[in-house]
Amino acid sequence: MTDAAPTPTQPVWRGLDRAALDRAYDARGTVADYDAEATAYDQTSARAIASLERRADIVFDPASGSALDLYPAGPGTPVFLWVHGGYWRALSKDQNAFVAPALVAAGISVAVIDYTLAPAVTLEEITRQTRAALTFLWRQADSLGIDRERIYIGGSSAGGHLVGMLLAADGWRAQAGLPDNVIRGAVALSGLYDLQPVRLCRVNDWLGLDAARAHALSPLHAIPSTPAEACPLITSYGGSETAEFKRQTDDYRAAWESFGHPATHIPMDACNHFDIARRIGEPGNPLSDAVIRLIGG
Repeated sequence: MTDAAPTPTQPVWRGLDRAALDRAYDARGTVADYDAEATAYDQTSARAIASLERRADIVFDPASGSALDLYPAGPGTPVFLWVHGGYWRALSKDQNAFVAPALVAAGISVAVIDYTLAPAVTLEEITRQTRAALTFLWRQADSLGIDRERIYIGGSSAGGHLVGMLLAADGWRAQAGLPDNVIRGAVALSGLYDLQPVRLCRVNDWLGLDAARAHALSPLHAIPSTPAEACPLITSYGGSETAEFKRQTDDYRAAWESFGHPATHIPMDACNHFDIARRIGEPGNPLSDAVIRLIGG
């Protein structure tokens, strides 16, 4: 005999019923005008593309055809790998070029990646493609003109989750032939690190996770236990984000620190779930300053 499905008002996660949980993970509902936020992504990225040197559409994963854009800052420079958000089903590298200007100006090359979007592929496949991008940067560093000893990663929202999966201690780096310390620092904004509540709300309509897969794909449960596999971590979220988005980041950072790994939280209370990512590409704010200090030039 199977358990009965919860009634509409029955709590399904931390005292929240399904409707409340849907609201808790409705990022678009936290801003007055999502279309304006999306337009800002497009316009700011278009300006970045027009103003920076860009090596476009470098295929890093022949199996899927997924590609990255490299914004070089000069030969032998560190590189910041940016993983875009969009709840794993939206956005692209072309709409995330906004992250590059301040970093390139500071002597940091930037690689912005695409991945195949859900529901066309599973979250396992999206994770595989993201890991393929990091592997490509390390293996092809010489031809790309970047320093393989100084690879840093960052992402926002779903991209924050994928950053967590790049950091995950599940054996993937050894299988790919990468050193344990291939990632020298990470930036995770407004991410999703425990997918159990995600599978219980409307987001699962396009992810299709069950409990076992949600656990296996949750970075919260795969934090490195040794310093060799870990790195300094920067977290942040916008002040207007939901309590669940904030809790996800706070719980992940606390777990990271519980293993003795360094972590810093940068308050960005004036930001929302979407515009916080754009701050990395803008000089002279606490988040971009922290990222530049982390990486160096």
